[in-house]
Amino acid sequence: MRVAVFSTKAYDRRFLDAANHDFGHGVDYFEARLDASTAALAQGYAAVCVFVNDRVDAEVLDALAAGGTRLIALRCAGYNNVDLEAAERLGIAVVRVPAYSPEAVAEFTIGLILALDRNIPRAWNRVRENNFALDGLIGRNLSGRTAGVVGTGRIGALVARTLRLGFGCTVLASDLVEDPELLAIGVRYVEVDTLLREADLISLHCPLTPQTRHLIDAPRLSAARPGVTIINTSRGALIDTTALIEGLKSRHVGGVALDVYEQEADLFFEDLSNEIIQDDVFQRLLTFPNVLITGHQAFLTEEALSAIAQATLGSLADAEAGRPLVRQVTAEGVRAAG
Repeated sequence: MRVAVFSTKAYDRRFLDAANHDFGHGVDYFEARLDASTAALAQGYAAVCVFVNDRVDAEVLDALAAGGTRLIALRCAGYNNVDLEAAERLGIAVVRVPAYSPEAVAEFTIGLILALDRNIPRAWNRVRENNFALDGLIGRNLSGRTAGVVGTGRIGALVARTLRLGFGCTVLASDLVEDPELLAIGVRYVEVDTLLREADLISLHCPLTPQTRHLIDAPRLSAARPGVTIINTSRGALIDTTALIEGLKSRHVGGVALDVYEQEADLFFEDLSNEIIQDDVFQRLLTFPNVLITGHQAFLTEEALSAIAQATLGSLADAEAGRPLVRQVTAEGVRAAG
């Protein structure tokens, strides 16, 4: 099957090319992001492969369908950037990679927590300047603290288990479905508002839906414990960034670590070191000493990239052979899930 791969980096090509030895698809790479202005590049391709910041709205889908595209392959788990209703109307199937390496994201989440709580980035910068003073680097133990995990799918469950068994935290969880294995180790499920009020540390691992957009907003931040730490390695728009900044300014929010940002599409995955960043909200975030931001790299391990490539190209092979698309996501399925 011929596939146009958008938003590609060198690491995408490396792992997709390696996986394609097993499949033999005709793969062409485009560095450009998919949107209405670049959709014409997919003319004649049966499939289009996209990533988290590609725009696959109704306008783009109309252009893709006119060019012969019948399959959208997301090389990620999230699908909030795809208009599933429009895809269904046009007869375009949408597949994703629902689980590639939950360990990759979970381990990175724990790394962010430790780096933030123990001031590791600040300490590293000091030592590079031959400053070995410890003033201002006092951290906090994880042991004995109350951690809240919102979303206990594969990634969230690993984070909850690590915090509970590895660090001795009291762990609260919130999800539509309770995980019996987490219950067995003492994780307590509560309503999301209860979790946000009672947790010292909140880690977000839920999908972005209309119901979860700005899950962390001004009222919930006001109700949170003073000094609360917030970690987000899921979707940027789970947090109202403007409200978060106000919480940081008032010192009600004690620390933030973000691997995602709600307006990241204009920033992440690009080298902008010689550019003037126009996003004043993002720039304001960078001024806080208790904010740690990385550029959507939690997924970026060799194991995860290999699994993503195998699953993505495997879905193309299934479509070409007329086999069931086991990784398909549909508008009806999303509605049924709540």
